[in-house]
Amino acid sequence: MAANQGGRTRRRLSTEERREQLLSVGARLFSESPYDDVWIEQVAEIAGVSRGLLYHYFPTKRDFFAAVVERESERMLRMTAAVPGVPVREQLAAGLDTFLEYVRAHAHGYRAFHRADAAGDQAVRRVYQRALAAQERQILAALAADPEFGPAFEVRPEVRLAVRGWLAFTTAVCLEWLRDAELGREQVRELCARALLGVLTP
Repeated sequence: MAANQGGRTRRRLSTEERREQLLSVGARLFSESPYDDVWIEQVAEIAGVSRGLLYHYFPTKRDFFAAVVERESERMLRMTAAVPGVPVREQLAAGLDTFLEYVRAHAHGYRAFHRADAAGDQAVRRVYQRALAAQERQILAALAADPEFGPAFEVRPEVRLAVRGWLAFTTAVCLEWLRDAELGREQVRELCARALLGVLTP
């Protein structure tokens, strides 16, 4: 433990805790400003660390932003993971509820994740596109295993495109909801659920 000037003790952060702190600061900054307007010096100053230490964790700004995007992608995949054996209709509302709570609780990270598509850096955009593809595969796998929706994959080739469109729709709805929470979470959940079921039901 190290003492600060006020006489209070300050706990030294572990490697993982420090990394998480830096990513949280980055998520906030990237959610508020375009990629090119965020400076590594800002992150280091807010986190109270040297620029050299930040570069020790993330060698380049691209690496740093990619790590922010990947962290949010992993969170979203965990939030939307399907429950094996439970029909899609039964778990859709509960899954959306959990996801929307995540969006509200981690608004900075969610915004930063979706800002990646507008980043000028193509490597960063590829990280974002891979993350979206992982979400799409997860949803399609759950639908394919569902007794009600699974057969549609054999006779309706547009299902994959519909799921991709639904992800874009849900993203737009959530980002607007964060800007102006005029609707309650339940209303947003119903809107998103109806949109998915509407495109899947013949």
